[in-house]
Amino acid sequence: MNWSQLWDRVAAARPDAIAIESPGATRDYAELEDRASRLARAFADLGVGAGDTVGLFLYNRAEYLEAIYAAFKLGAIPVNMNFRYRAQELAELVSISRSRVLVAPSSLRTEVAGALELLRAATGDGEARPETAPALVEIDDGLAPDAGAAPEGALAYESLLRERYDGPDVRRGADQIHLFTGGTTGTPKAVIWQHGDLLDAQLVSLYGTGPAGALPDSVDAMVAIATDPDRPAPKMLPIAPLMHSSAMFNSMNTLTLGGTVVFLDNPRFDPAQVLRTIQDRRVTRTVIAGNAVSAPLVDELRRAAAGGEPYDVSSLDLIVSSGMAWTDESKAELLEHLSGALLFDIFGATEGGPFAYAFVRSPEDLPSRIVLAQGAVVLDEDGAELDRESGATGVLAYAGPKPLGYRDAPEQTARTYRRVGDRLYVAPGDYVRLLGGGRVEFLGRSSATVNTGGEKVYPAEVEDALRRHPDVTDAVVFGVADRRWGQAVAAVVAVRPGSTATAEELTGLVGDRLAGYKKPRRLVLVDSLERTPSGKADMRRMQALVESAG
Repeated sequence: MNWSQLWDRVAAARPDAIAIESPGATRDYAELEDRASRLARAFADLGVGAGDTVGLFLYNRAEYLEAIYAAFKLGAIPVNMNFRYRAQELAELVSISRSRVLVAPSSLRTEVAGALELLRAATGDGEARPETAPALVEIDDGLAPDAGAAPEGALAYESLLRERYDGPDVRRGADQIHLFTGGTTGTPKAVIWQHGDLLDAQLVSLYGTGPAGALPDSVDAMVAIATDPDRPAPKMLPIAPLMHSSAMFNSMNTLTLGGTVVFLDNPRFDPAQVLRTIQDRRVTRTVIAGNAVSAPLVDELRRAAAGGEPYDVSSLDLIVSSGMAWTDESKAELLEHLSGALLFDIFGATEGGPFAYAFVRSPEDLPSRIVLAQGAVVLDEDGAELDRESGATGVLAYAGPKPLGYRDAPEQTARTYRRVGDRLYVAPGDYVRLLGGGRVEFLGRSSATVNTGGEKVYPAEVEDALRRHPDVTDAVVFGVADRRWGQAVAAVVAVRPGSTATAEELTGLVGDRLAGYKKPRRLVLVDSLERTPSGKADMRRMQALVESAG
């Protein structure tokens, strides 16, 4: 089943229930479905059909879910695009994803206009570009009144919601969702989920483990749960961006449960605003990005309590984090201000999973016990499943419902989605040690990707940006441990003798070309990297240089 068909059923069963709640846009289920239908009609009029892609260059807001819902109604594919991207990065992703329509807010006009200009032109070296850019649907968010005029041909979002979609219903469970992630060089690639497989993968997250037979076995049963008056509907605030699969899936799940998705009125992360919203809206669950969100929330909770005006966050019963470092220290600090909320740390990846969980409800649950999820296994070098009690080390894998693989990347698909005998596993490359009783210890990922604040940074693209400075002769970029962000981007840069280049100048150069989170937080200047004859840098020495520099 296509997810929008399920949401249609929920909307018909509880039309007056609130689906989306935010300062500027509150939608009940009937209104959400109606607006999605009208937007689907607009997308169809712009040439979007089953299998076509719609780019979402958006921060968290009501229109994000409306656009996903509208695309699903057509059997089309929404594409998550990082709203922190600069024009060059956005143009690349629009081109790679082959988006027919781009949905973006007016506050991001500068980057959108730059991307559209790049897409309409040929590069200096004659590299082919699409002859035409996608249709631009712009949301007036009022956050950048000085952003200038809308790009030529931009269509106002609200003006498009004129008529409901009345075309054929082509939806099916094999319809796709493309989640873009990065490759080892930073080039985005799409992980392909089918609607039916994703729904199967989310059943436990939706309905819990419970006793045998507790999971619903039909659409009717799912709708009955969503409309059950004795089952409180969740009110969920995604703090993490919807462009990340964890926040997106949790929002989709909330609509499936007949709950309410709560949005903030500003894309900038403001801990005080978050906590006021939890307090005033009586939010019951939220999605964060590990320490990067938890640590500032704790600081604000402490500040308010010390000032004699503590926040009331007693409504919270679940805090979810996925794909991001969330330390026991950070969890313990957060628990000081909570009353019974479950901290749910998911170890997953865009490529599939979940692979493992850690549940913490009180300080007595610390240190966190990371337990393999149902369907997760550990493989040895030959692909054989290791005994959970063996104490051995291997690669974490998942044998449950999973994506089809990467789009247009058969070799990468074969490496990550491994077939051993008659079983297909997804194994992104995390190494773990089995501790017995289903518990594991994470040892690290085999790739060099830096995961900072839930964002992936690929060293090659940052190194390329640094090398564009005329005084830079060499550069190496890597991740170092960071209390708040999990990892911080670090760089050791070799410059010409007599160069006056500074660390601040080079960091700014990266920021001019790439998203801000890709800028090195620690940068050390040296005369030479002293690479080996084979061209490799001594990474232990590089890390020591950064550590000694503070």
